Amino acid sequence: MMENNYQKVVLITGASSGIGEACARYLSGQGHVVFGTGRTLKMPQLPYHFMQMDVTNACSIQEVIHTIYNNVGRIDVLINNAGTGIAGAVEDTSVEEAQKQLDTNFFGVLRVCHEVIPHMKVQQQGLIINMSSMAGLIGLPYQGLYSASKFALEGVSRAMRMELARYNIKVVLVNPGDFKTSFTTNRSVIKKYLHAPPKQFTRTLDIINQDEQNGSSPEKIGHLIGKIIQKRNPKSNYIIGSPAEIAFAKLINVLPTKITDKILTSHYKIGM
Repeated sequence: MMENNYQKVVLITGASSGIGEACARYLSGQGHVVFGTGRTLKMPQLPYHFMQMDVTNACSIQEVIHTIYNNVGRIDVLINNAGTGIAGAVEDTSVEEAQKQLDTNFFGVLRVCHEVIPHMKVQQQGLIINMSSMAGLIGLPYQGLYSASKFALEGVSRAMRMELARYNIKVVLVNPGDFKTSFTTNRSVIKKYLHAPPKQFTRTLDIINQDEQNGSSPEKIGHLIGKIIQKRNPKSNYIIGSPAEIAFAKLINVLPTKITDKILTSHYKIGM
């Protein structure tokens, strides 16, 4: 496959820690001009440009995009990585809490795309990488609203890929499995166990946390992103994680739902 080896201008949301920071550090080390964003400003000792931006605030996004285009004149790659997590039973999650989850993970992506896509159309080229999750392929117990936000991202990304193809704008989904980042400690937890048995929820959440903290370093994702942005024709989606996670994700569309549900309930010790 032909590759596209030249310095690119890259915008990464959620680059203050975890996957976003790992990608920003790696890509800047590869010689790309990287702009990372986050809700709070970081210390200046970074190998990439860092700008304060809140993906839930349209004015904040507009200001950052305007600044980048005024300074360098283009954005070649947009990596929508900003995201939050919430854990709890679906029926224990209020509509307000669900809306807050989707406001960052889904509508945040939409807001940033609304500002960047018109510029990419003028450029007649661009690459949008939307950071989804294994949870965007698999409905995870006690992470139902997080899964919902990623399922929504999957659907809109597939539609965008077809709509933007004529402008030479590629849209790629990346589905990470469990990786060791601060996402685990930053996850919001529903406190009202009105319907979920407390012991059941605590046991499952402990397994979720343990799986993530035993996961690989997010630097692995940075290396993958580095390869993707150099490809002239990247694949539509990339699954990255442990061999077991990758195998299960590929079997989701093959195995009967009854079997995949049984595998998940066994792993997360649901009803035990």
